[in-house]
Amino acid sequence: MKHFRKLFSITAILLVFALLLGACTKPAPVETPVDVPVEEPVEAIVDGIDCTGVKEGDVVSMLYQWSGEEEAKLTEILTPWLEACKASVSPESSRDQALLDTRVQAGTPPDVAFWQVPQLTQYKDKLVPMDTLGADKSNYAGYWGDIGTIEGKWLGLPVKADPKTLIWYSPAAFEAAGYTVPATWDELVALVDQMAADGNVAWSMGMESGDATGWTGTDFIQDILLVTQGPDFVNKIISGEIAYNDPAVKEAYEIYGKWAMDPAYTVAGAEGTLSTGFNDAILKVFSDTPEAFMVKQSGFASGTLLGTYPDKVYGVDYAFFGVPGAQGLQGGSDWLMVFNDTPAVRSLVKYLSSNKGGETWASIGFDLTPNAAGNAFYATEEMIHKAELLSSATGFTPDIGDSIPGGFGSAEFKGITDFVNGGDLDEILDSIAAAQADAMTQ
Repeated sequence: MKHFRKLFSITAILLVFALLLGACTKPAPVETPVDVPVEEPVEAIVDGIDCTGVKEGDVVSMLYQWSGEEEAKLTEILTPWLEACKASVSPESSRDQALLDTRVQAGTPPDVAFWQVPQLTQYKDKLVPMDTLGADKSNYAGYWGDIGTIEGKWLGLPVKADPKTLIWYSPAAFEAAGYTVPATWDELVALVDQMAADGNVAWSMGMESGDATGWTGTDFIQDILLVTQGPDFVNKIISGEIAYNDPAVKEAYEIYGKWAMDPAYTVAGAEGTLSTGFNDAILKVFSDTPEAFMVKQSGFASGTLLGTYPDKVYGVDYAFFGVPGAQGLQGGSDWLMVFNDTPAVRSLVKYLSSNKGGETWASIGFDLTPNAAGNAFYATEEMIHKAELLSSATGFTPDIGDSIPGGFGSAEFKGITDFVNGGDLDEILDSIAAAQADAMTQ
């Protein structure tokens, strides 16, 4: 019994000691969970779009010249990529290239810019090559890669094109007069002469456009050069390797002048060419009492005529054919160029150059896509025919006046206006060549 009482006393003392020790020891604090945002990687392939490396919420900054309806179409084209990769864009629109220059010079360029060919050369040391970014070159005709390659590096992806080497006409009017679409340049010349012999006016060539008066004429000159000399010749004028007063350029002016200055060939002769607005020149071919059978104009011509004559039907009341004999096309084009290499930017480049990107661009109808995967996805017969012309072309040259810097464009516009007004052609071409040479030093 004594042993039991002794053991109980010891156990009680130990228990009290343990309780006192526990009371003096602070329990470890319990951390309250905090929600910390974590960037989740997106699935690599979503609906056929490669989102490899993209994280939800990634943002691509971009600068472009489009606004209004054009900007809305770009957004629509980008939507499948935005939704698949759970990314977003930070867009900015400006027609002023000086804004892009300022950003680049300050070291804060946008991730992506949509601009023109000259900027590929201007920013060649700042741009990320397209093959590094995973662009699919197989979806583009070889000449697009040539144009976008600067000093051996593929720096630009063509996203939009608007060919100018088009002649618009009325199939119904041709059929009624017994005329057929020419397949060669000689056939075009013969058709124009036949129309004149029949007492019909072949061309509506108005070029009035305010400060830019003359641009429809210089476009026509460039298309004639594509027939007589080819795209390499045109590109060498742009680079300065061939002077603008070259004999071949003079020949093109003489061909143009025969048609643009004679009332037997164009509406109201030289006076009509100089004073008629370029949009009015289009309408003169498609009015209820047409004044001419043909007008050479860019792809926007159908928009102009449908704006006035909305009931006209493509293939019946209006249509186009490529300038016969032209070795390639002249036109405007917009290019994607990349300043910052990120997973989201790579994914965007892959999307736009992919089959899905080409199909989406074509179905939205933001002019033409150079991505041949879109050829079967245009919504109208007119767009399908334009795409066929573009995809079968052997080359694509930018507008000479738009491509040479400085005051060359203004000199070219003034020169052709003076020529149609009766000025001395040799003096005019020498003056334009001087502006070209001056531009090459800038």
